[in-house]
Amino acid sequence: MRATVLSWRYAGCAALMLIAATVAADPYPARPLRLICPSPPGGAVDMLSRVVAQQLAEKFGVPVIVDNRAGASAVIGSELVAKSPPDGHTLMMGYSTHATNPIFIKKLPYDTLRDFSAITLVGYIPLLLVVHPSVAANSVQDLIALAKARPGQLQFAAGSAGGGPSMAGLLFRQMAGIDIVQIPYKGNAPALTDLLGGQVTMMFDTINTSLPLARAGRLRMLAVTSISRASLAPDVPTIAEAGLPGFDVRAWFAVMAPAKTPREIIRTLNAVINRGLADPALRAKLAADGVEVGGGTPEQTDAFIRAEMERWPKFIKARD
Repeated sequence: MRATVLSWRYAGCAALMLIAATVAADPYPARPLRLICPSPPGGAVDMLSRVVAQQLAEKFGVPVIVDNRAGASAVIGSELVAKSPPDGHTLMMGYSTHATNPIFIKKLPYDTLRDFSAITLVGYIPLLLVVHPSVAANSVQDLIALAKARPGQLQFAAGSAGGGPSMAGLLFRQMAGIDIVQIPYKGNAPALTDLLGGQVTMMFDTINTSLPLARAGRLRMLAVTSISRASLAPDVPTIAEAGLPGFDVRAWFAVMAPAKTPREIIRTLNAVINRGLADPALRAKLAADGVEVGGGTPEQTDAFIRAEMERWPKFIKARD
């Protein structure tokens, strides 16, 4: 009888080991993926989310759903991802606010460094400093001189605090030593609408949005915010060239997963996305939209995000 009981125990253990081995051998992904876009449809974050989703769907042969969870400067979508199972089936297209939210939001519902795993940097979009045509400034130096002559009277429009346009304006104010006022909006689209209507003086907007308006004469472009000239507008100087050395602000976008996602899954996703970003046709398409393609390892992406988080508090003391 004892032998029979033991044999059943051994058989049970063997069965459990077989089940465990089968589960461990299940290919990734085991079901459709969800890519959280913490921004409304139609913007650069949404556009790049759909580009990456298509790459992953084609490679893995499963649906990849772009789930727009906008609100609270990307906090709503970010919290959802931070608290999702770390199995590689829920991802996020993070962007610039991911690194700056800790400056402006005292009690985030997640830890920006501990609750996410970086996968890869998808790319950057330079910003364009544009003014309404009625503004008496044809260069960055003209604008700085005008602001010094009229302290507190010039305004820059920006979407959510912590986004690229907001941070560019705050950095410009700091480095130029001028008193300009930030006018906050719920997004870049309404901010741009008011700039076109002359309700505000200037804006640091994504180059793909403002360049056509500037070319049409509806805005006047003064400079790009990246450290080097933008491929879409090689004739436009950088703010660094125009008198503020070291000025460098770009909207950036990176794919992330919940912390503790297995490294083999992170590596797989990194390889698939980077391979897609290397495609010449895709790079040309993104370049036409003003995107400078990124790439790199998970470690490089994590280091970039950490550097951004360390950089901004040196310039921005508190909410504008």
